[in-house]
Amino acid sequence: MCFMNDGISSFFNNRWLVFVAAMWIQSCAGIGYLFGSISPTIKSCLNYNQKQVAWLGVAKDLGDSVGFLAGSLSEIFPLWGAILVGSIQNFVGYGLVWLVVTGRVPVLPLWTMCILIFVGTNGETYFNTAALVSCVQNFPKSRGPIVGILKGFAGLGGAILTQVYAMMHSPDHASLIFMVAVGPTMVVIGLMFVVRPVGGHKQIRSSDGFSFSFIYSICLILAAYLMAVMLVEDLLDLSPTVITIFTLVLFVLLLIPIVIPVTLSFSRDPRSPAEEPLVPHEDVIFSEIEDEKPREVDLLPASERRKKMAQLQARLAQAAAEGAVRIKKRRPHRGEDFTLTEALIKADFWLIFFSLLLGSGSGLMVIDNLGQMSQSLGYDNTHVFVSMISIWNFLGRVGGGYFSENIVQKYAYPRPVAMAIAQLIMAMGHFSFAMGWAGAMYVGTLLVGLGYGAHWAIVPATASELFGLKKFGALYNFLTLANPAGSLIFSGIIASSIYDSEAEKQARHVISSSTKEALKCYGAICFFLTSLIMSGLCILAVVLSMILVHRTRPVYTHLYGKSTTRRYRSPQGRNATQDREEASKTKKRDADEDKWDVPEGVLA
Repeated sequence: MCFMNDGISSFFNNRWLVFVAAMWIQSCAGIGYLFGSISPTIKSCLNYNQKQVAWLGVAKDLGDSVGFLAGSLSEIFPLWGAILVGSIQNFVGYGLVWLVVTGRVPVLPLWTMCILIFVGTNGETYFNTAALVSCVQNFPKSRGPIVGILKGFAGLGGAILTQVYAMMHSPDHASLIFMVAVGPTMVVIGLMFVVRPVGGHKQIRSSDGFSFSFIYSICLILAAYLMAVMLVEDLLDLSPTVITIFTLVLFVLLLIPIVIPVTLSFSRDPRSPAEEPLVPHEDVIFSEIEDEKPREVDLLPASERRKKMAQLQARLAQAAAEGAVRIKKRRPHRGEDFTLTEALIKADFWLIFFSLLLGSGSGLMVIDNLGQMSQSLGYDNTHVFVSMISIWNFLGRVGGGYFSENIVQKYAYPRPVAMAIAQLIMAMGHFSFAMGWAGAMYVGTLLVGLGYGAHWAIVPATASELFGLKKFGALYNFLTLANPAGSLIFSGIIASSIYDSEAEKQARHVISSSTKEALKCYGAICFFLTSLIMSGLCILAVVLSMILVHRTRPVYTHLYGKSTTRRYRSPQGRNATQDREEASKTKKRDADEDKWDVPEGVLA
């Protein structure tokens, strides 16, 4: 009985349980990716043109990315409070959209619909922030895989919810909006007390490698299964019973990862975790000791010098604790903890932001207009491509986290090089869309989905490495503003204007100008110029990413190189020559880092 009680307590405080629950929450946090499926319904029911639909898409992207409030609440309140706020927003926002579309309430102005879409989708930011903050803190040594898998499930959410919708067998397309309002809310409320930082998060078990491999295997099986089911349902006329069975198998695959925390918690021969020692408080102020020590200390023999340094260290630590002295606060350097204000003056932070804006913004243009792109090329079932891009998005995020982690762990090479590769892949995908070749929708969806997804595994991990974990929620949510900014420019202005222009040209030869039917464009010409522009912007993003790679190589060598050590180490075992060499290297690295930075005070 005692063993069982210990096992239950261990289970509910197991960081792998938190990770699995975060995966389930994230699978409901990708409702924004269903916009390509629900936008044709909104467009037809409310008689919108493409520019009006594009503005709804911009509102959706703003809601999905403006997470300042979510980041702030996650630092002030327990994470379950932030999750609860997000679930309420999701239910109210999309619930009211469903009422408008189905005619249960009067038609609202476009700006009101934009607000409702914003509020509903903004709930995702609370889910994302809670999941990422808790799991990155619980797994600080596995940021790449953690972020990749969690963001992957968010990308896969569109395909999962589409399959659940197929099981409902509803002839009313608006019921998909109802499911978006109710389904995620129920799941998230049920898990909100599980997702949190837990004690023992510094523990490193030998079983971690196997556990991550198991999760990766489930991810690949899940993606392959969803792809197979989607193709079978598209090619064959299946009975409702078969579709229900397919969906139940999907639920089983989603539940399988719970095996990991159960096994770790109830194993009768648990392996003792290796507790990583925390950085002593004295190490933090080692730079102050170097400033305060008398010059003659460097001339003493090694043993005598260590003794003097230890005494000075103890006195300084005691004085700081009693408030007798204040440790000087200097500007942090990459790899240390930044506040958002401190990060905003760093050139590297803006390189990440604008590279993300160009890369993810061009990907969002495709996601937001996927329904119209497929219809323009003669495809009737837009849900297929929405599901496909969700699956490729998922694999891009999981793969991006996995391969970028290998790059930094094995070669100590900057993680942003993986982002440059992803952006190059996206450029080829946009070019495929522009050419309109046979099968271009399938090829373009594959390449853009993989590249877009990889961004959201690589960028959060990169930000946490360069700017620390202490204010990770605020830093991450600021970077996500690149999404709506890119969507506003690329989808709301460029793509919609070109689409409506081509549709008007075609309409002059088909219908009279007096008709009020929503304009539609047909043929590859509808998105030809837009896709070429997106391809060029992705090439520009590659250039920015490679500049970031060049600037951060010393940082990643310092963080992941086999011969590297902490910047501030205890003085034991060091001599004066080693101290001077370390100080010289640090000074040069810091000087190189400050190039291109915004002058201090400009953003004050």
